This record gives sequence, structure tokens and C-alpha cells, in this order.
Amino acid sequence: VYVSATGATAAENLAYAQRLGIWGSEDFPFANRAEFVAAIEDGGVAAMEALARDLKSLGLYTSRSLPYDGVEYDLLEHELTEEQIRIYNAYADAFQVIHNNLTAALEAANITSETGTLNRNAKAAARSAFESTKQRFFSHLITSMMTPTLIGAIEQDRADGHSAVVQIVSTGEALMERRLAEIPAEEWSDLHVDVTPREYVLGYLMHSFPTQLFEEYSDAEGNIYSRPVHDAEGNAVQCREAARRRDEMIERLASLPPVGSALDQILHHFGTDTVAEVTGRSRRIVKKTGRDGIDRRAVENRPGSANLAETQSFMNDDKIVLVFSDAGGTGRSYHADLGAKNQRLRKHYLLEAGWRADNAIQGLGRTHRTNQAQPPLFRPMAANVKAGKRFLSTIARRLDTLGAITRGQRQTGGAGLFRSEDNLESPYARAALRQFYHLLHQGKIEGCSLTTFEAVTGLSLTTEEGGLRDELPPITTWLNRLLALRIETQNLLFEVFEQLMTARIEGAIAAGNYDKGLETITAESIIVTDRRTVYTHPVSGAQSHVLTVARKDRIRPLGLSEALAIARAEPQSVLLVNARSSRAAIQLPTASLM
Repeated sequence: VYVSATGATAAENLAYAQRLGIWGSEDFPFANRAEFVAAIEDGGVAAMEALARDLKSLGLYTSRSLPYDGVEYDLLEHELTEEQIRIYNAYADAFQVIHNNLTAALEAANITSETGTLNRNAKAAARSAFESTKQRFFSHLITSMMTPTLIGAIEQDRADGHSAVVQIVSTGEALMERRLAEIPAEEWSDLHVDVTPREYVLGYLMHSFPTQLFEEYSDAEGNIYSRPVHDAEGNAVQCREAARRRDEMIERLASLPPVGSALDQILHHFGTDTVAEVTGRSRRIVKKTGRDGIDRRAVENRPGSANLAETQSFMNDDKIVLVFSDAGGTGRSYHADLGAKNQRLRKHYLLEAGWRADNAIQGLGRTHRTNQAQPPLFRPMAANVKAGKRFLSTIARRLDTLGAITRGQRQTGGAGLFRSEDNLESPYARAALRQFYHLLHQGKIEGCSLTTFEAVTGLSLTTEEGGLRDELPPITTWLNRLLALRIETQNLLFEVFEQLMTARIEGAIAAGNYDKGLETITAESIIVTDRRTVYTHPVSGAQSHVLTVARKDRIRPLGLSEALAIARAEPQSVLLVNARSSRAAIQLPTASLM
């Protein structure tokens, strides 16, 4: 028996279950594990749904989870203020400067040249470090900018007598420890230190920005490459030009306004007497009021038993706000337990979903459990930053996969938390992006030329001959690069992409081949007119049936103006009059549901 508390978010997550006989047996058409994984991945979410249902019908698989009946959802969206837009744009400009300087530094250090790349490994490492830093920084920046709206919502919850539970992923502990290591311990009782997402970028510039000098050399075949330069004592030689550029960028970045991390903002606003923190941090920086009445920031140690004590304080109603990270996302209960003093309504804020769908669902299950006085209200958070949908997109796609593999229905993975349009990694989105690239190459996107796009994103879309590449950047890369653009540029490009994707989806719906997964058909009446057995499993006797149904829907009367507008928009429409009742009607073309 295979038993797991967390579901699979990819076909390869089932690769350990060899004894199920999914491959290498006569019951399934897969010769080996690799062929099974490849076939399911090629079939997409629909294949995963079929796999789960087949395994369940054969008695090989079962999945149990708490139903979400009674659970309500309410998206909390944060509108960036004018000041926040100014700050975001300032950081976007700073990253553009870093990108330009990175290209120049690579050439100055002899890692690249006018003729091409001289050291592929060094260039790849530099680019990878830059892109990962950029993605991490803007993820934290958006989360931090949403926090004031979250704080306002929690204040309202307190006034209404509710309890707030905030789910996050990042605590910034590594960043804090790195800064504290630079400060003598005797100064920890009165700190003047900046522990914000900006430190990620400063850390990248100081430790990962390429400043080591490389020298050119040729191999036996005359190919030109480059290698690191060391002095007589074996120390790396620094490129002065690259180091100068790095120092200028550090100075520029240090002048930009810091934005505090989400966790610290919550703790500093409400105080540790109100907020229970259940994270993996062993210490934290908190506000403390001295005898002179002045607030100071000081380091506070958290013992190993802190999470247990904080959870108990929340359940005892001593603290009515709880913040937890992945360290508190499994094995703990924060629901309105009938055996606890705190039976207030839980407002569960998904401030930071992270990248792992199974962890996100595990976290949501902390406030929705058995023996509860009332189910929670889930409030996922989002900001009106177009490229910020990149973070929702990945978790939405993985939740679809989680639901498909574990329950045989993609919509059950996220329990209705995300909409289908939140998944920007669907086949329709990929097709829309390719069309976007073609329009950009043809100069048909108003307000942004191909040259400008390549310059600000660092993406190369064309060949040396000027044609469009066969292998174009995928949707995840495109979204990552959009993160570091100014808000108005993001809005411009994303609006074009959304229009293209909407057109693709509407076209698929009109053609009758839109894949929306398993559907519940609701109608005035449904009558089964035919039932056929298409397959009987030779061992278990489980059968697959195809049903033909007659569906009757109640007619929704249209106003005359609406009917005429539809007729003008649809060339194949026909206006009719019922000979018996003299009622008017409009006939429209449609597609088969199969």
C-alpha cells in the first residue's frame, strides 16, 4: 500500500508507485516508466484526469479530502498607490541599468566579445544569478506592497470580532542573519539596520556581479575562448571597469526607498502581543519600548518551543492574528476548533502562495478541519501588477494538475481558489504568446517596437538574418522579464497578450474543442437516450460507458435591442417567427459538445 499525505503535482510524482502496474503490464499501454510519464505529460491535464479516474475504477487508487462546503472565497486586490508605482518604476529602471551594465561588464571582463561568447559557463552563471535575483526581488516587492491593504483588512477583522490567519512563504531569515552577522552583538538591543527585499539586489551586486577578469586564449583548432586570470599568489584578478560599474550601481540602489518585508510590517504594526508567529525563524527583529518611552528595534530570540506556544496563544484567544510560513503549514491546526476558546471566524489570507501547490493546499487546510465551529473565509491576495500574475499562474497551473491527478477533476485542486484564466501556462496562452511575438516582429504592437522590447527585456527573438527564431522564449520567461519593466510598459504589453489569449479561447469555444476539463451539466431536464459499453477491463470487470443524452434548457427571453445586436454581430444568424405563437426568435450556429 502506498500512502501519502500530499498529492502529486506532476506525472513524474507517481513514478515511485511501480507496484500499481501502470507500466510494464498488460493492463496499461505503457512499456516503462519513462513512456508513462512522457505520455501523460503530452496529454496534459485531461490525460491526468482520465488516469486518476481509471485507477479509481480499477480499485487501485483512492483520494480523500475534507469537502469545502460552506467555505467562502473573497479575493482581496491591492491597487498600487501613486507612491508605490513611483517606487516600483524606480526599481525597474535600476534593474535596467544593472542589465545594461551586466552586458558591458561581461565584455569588459573578456567573458564575451563583439564576435560572441568566450566563456559560456561564466556567462550562463552571471545571467542565471541576475535573473533569479530579479524574480525573487520583485516577488518580495509586490508582496511587501500588498501588505498595507492586508493590514487594513485585519484591522477591520479585529473590529468585527474575527481572527486573521496569514499564509506566507518567505520570512527573510537568511537576509536578516546575514545583516546581523555584520553587526556586533552588543548593538543588537538598538538596531538601525535595513532588512528589506532591496538587500537581495545589493547582495547580488556585491557577491555575484561578474567583476573577475578573464583572458583570451586559443585552443589547438584556433577557437578563441577565455579563462579566469589569477595573480602570482592564486588570487582572482578584478576587472577595474566591471568593479567601477558595480560600485556605481550599489550607490544608486542604496539611494532608493526601502520597502519593509511583509512579516516585519505585520509584526511592527500590531506588535508581538497581538500577532502569533509560526515560522522557522530562530530570532527576529521587533519593536520594543524602552524606559524612556522611545521605540527601538531589537533582536528577540525564539526558542524551539516558540511555534507551539504561539499556536496555543492563538487558539486560547490571547492573540487574534496568526502568521505562518511553510514551517507552520503542516501538522498544525488553526481552525475554529470546538474544543478551543477561540472559535471566531477565521479570515485566511493567502498573501504569498509560493511555487509548490501541495504546500499551498496544506496551508489552506490549517484553518479548515473537522470539529470546527464554522468554516473559514479564504482571501487570496493579488496586486494590480500585470506581470505579478506570473506567481498566481504557476500555482494555479499546479493546482489544476494536483486536482486532476488526485481527484480526477482539475477544478478540485485549488478548491475554487483560482479561476481558469489565472493559469497563464495553458495551451491557449502559449499560442497567444507566439502570436504576440509575430505581431511584435511585424511592428504591429503600438507603443513598443521589436528593438525596444529586446533591449528592455534582454530577450533575443530574431536570428542573424532578421527572421523570427524557431525556439522562442516560453511564457514563464516572458512573464519573468516583464516583472522588471515599468508599470505602464507592463500594462501595454500585457493588454495585447490578454486580448490574443481571449481570442484564442473564444475561438476554441466557438469551434467546440475548448478543453475546460470535467463539467457538471445543468439543464431543465436531461434524458439518457442511449448507453454503450466501450471497454471492459479484463481483470476487474470495470466498464467504461458512453452516454447519449437529450438536454432541454429553459429559454431565456431576449430584448429586441439585444437580439438585433446579436444578429448584426453573427452573419450566420437567422431571425424567425413561430407560426403558432407568433413569437420572434433568433437562430444561431453552435458546435457539438463532443
